[in-house]
Amino acid sequence: MTNINSSSILIVNNIDETLSGLIPSLPQHSYRIIRNEEKDDFLTAQAQQVIKESYISSNETKYILLCGNSFRVEAQNSLLKVLEEPPRNIVFVIITTSKSNILPTILSRMPHKYLKSKIERVDIDFDFFRMDLKSLYQFLKDNQKIGKKEAKVIIESVMLKINSQKIKLTQKELDVFSNGIKLLELNSRPINILTTLLLTIIHRKYR
Repeated sequence: MTNINSSSILIVNNIDETLSGLIPSLPQHSYRIIRNEEKDDFLTAQAQQVIKESYISSNETKYILLCGNSFRVEAQNSLLKVLEEPPRNIVFVIITTSKSNILPTILSRMPHKYLKSKIERVDIDFDFFRMDLKSLYQFLKDNQKIGKKEAKVIIESVMLKINSQKIKLTQKELDVFSNGIKLLELNSRPINILTTLLLTIIHRKYR
C-alpha cells in the first residue's frame, strides 16, 4: 500500500482489504475510520462525524479515513469547506470503489489514486440449460474449500454466464445474489453461499 502523506482519494477494489493494508503504515493511534456500519452509503451523519473529528486538535498528524461504496451528494456538499481548508495536522483519505461516486467539486480539491486491480474472471464450466443436480454437486465439490475472494469471482462469473445465455432473473432471484455478496462480507461460509445461489438457478429451470 502506498504511503499517504497528504489528503487524497483512493479508488479501490475492496475497502476492507485496503484498510488492512493501509492501517499498518500509519502511526499508532493517529487515525480515525468513519463509515456507515449499517450499510454502504456514506451519509450526512458520517459527514458530521468527520467535521467534528477534524476540529479535535492534535499535535501530531491525524488521518481521517472516509469509507463508503457510495457517498450521498448532500454528505459530500457538507464536507466541501473542511476538505478545501483542512484544520492543522489533519489528512483526509476518502476510500471508495468508483471515481464516479465522488463529486467533481471534491475531485478538484483532492488528488485521486486509482488502485483498482483487474478482477480475475473464471470460466464457469456448466450450461444452465443442461445443468442438473449431479453437475451442480460436482461443481460444489470441486469448490468446497474456496475463500471469500474466490467465491466473489465465481459469483460474478456465474452472472456473466447467465447474461451470455440471455436468462432473465426475477428481482427476487437477483436479491439472492445481492444478499450472497453481503453475507460473504460478513464472513459466511463461501460454499454455503454458492450452494444457495446455484440451487436458486436450478430451481428456476424446473419451476
